[in-house]
Amino acid sequence: MLGLKLVHLIERHSAELAAGLTKRVLESERTCDFRKISPHRLELAAAEIYRNLGEWLLYKTDADIGERFQAIAATRVANGVGLHQFIWAMVISRDHLWQFLQENAMADGIVELSGRMELQEMLSRFFDSAMYYGVLGATKTRTMQIAHRSGGK
Repeated sequence: MLGLKLVHLIERHSAELAAGLTKRVLESERTCDFRKISPHRLELAAAEIYRNLGEWLLYKTDADIGERFQAIAATRVANGVGLHQFIWAMVISRDHLWQFLQENAMADGIVELSGRMELQEMLSRFFDSAMYYGVLGATKTRTMQIAHRSGGK
C-alpha cells in the first residue's frame, strides 16, 4: 500500500513536523490563545500524533479518535484556548502535513496519483473526526465550567 509508505515518511519526520507545526500555531493570530501553553508541551502533543499516525489511520477506530480528541480539546479549553482557535489549529495541522508531503514525497514523483488519493482520503477522515470530537469535548467542558460557576444549576 503506497499510502503506508507515506505514513512511514510522516512518522520518521515527526519531530520536524511537530516543531514546524508548533511554530505555525504560535505565530498565527487566529490561534493566539495557544501562546498560553508552553511551546514544549504543544510540540510534544503534536509529535505524539505524527509519530503514531500510521496507527491512528490504519488501526484506531472512530471511538478511539473520539476519546483522544475530546480529551485534547477539553485540555485546551481548560488552558484558555477558544474553540474556534482549536479548530483553526487543526486546520493548520492538516495543511502543514499536506505541505510536508507535497515537498518531500509528491513533488519528487515518488508517489503515484492513487497513493496520494488514498492518503488524502485517510487524512481527511482522520482530521474530520478529530475536529468533530474536539468540538464535542470542548463543548462538554465549557458546559461543565458554566454549570460549576453557576452552582451546578
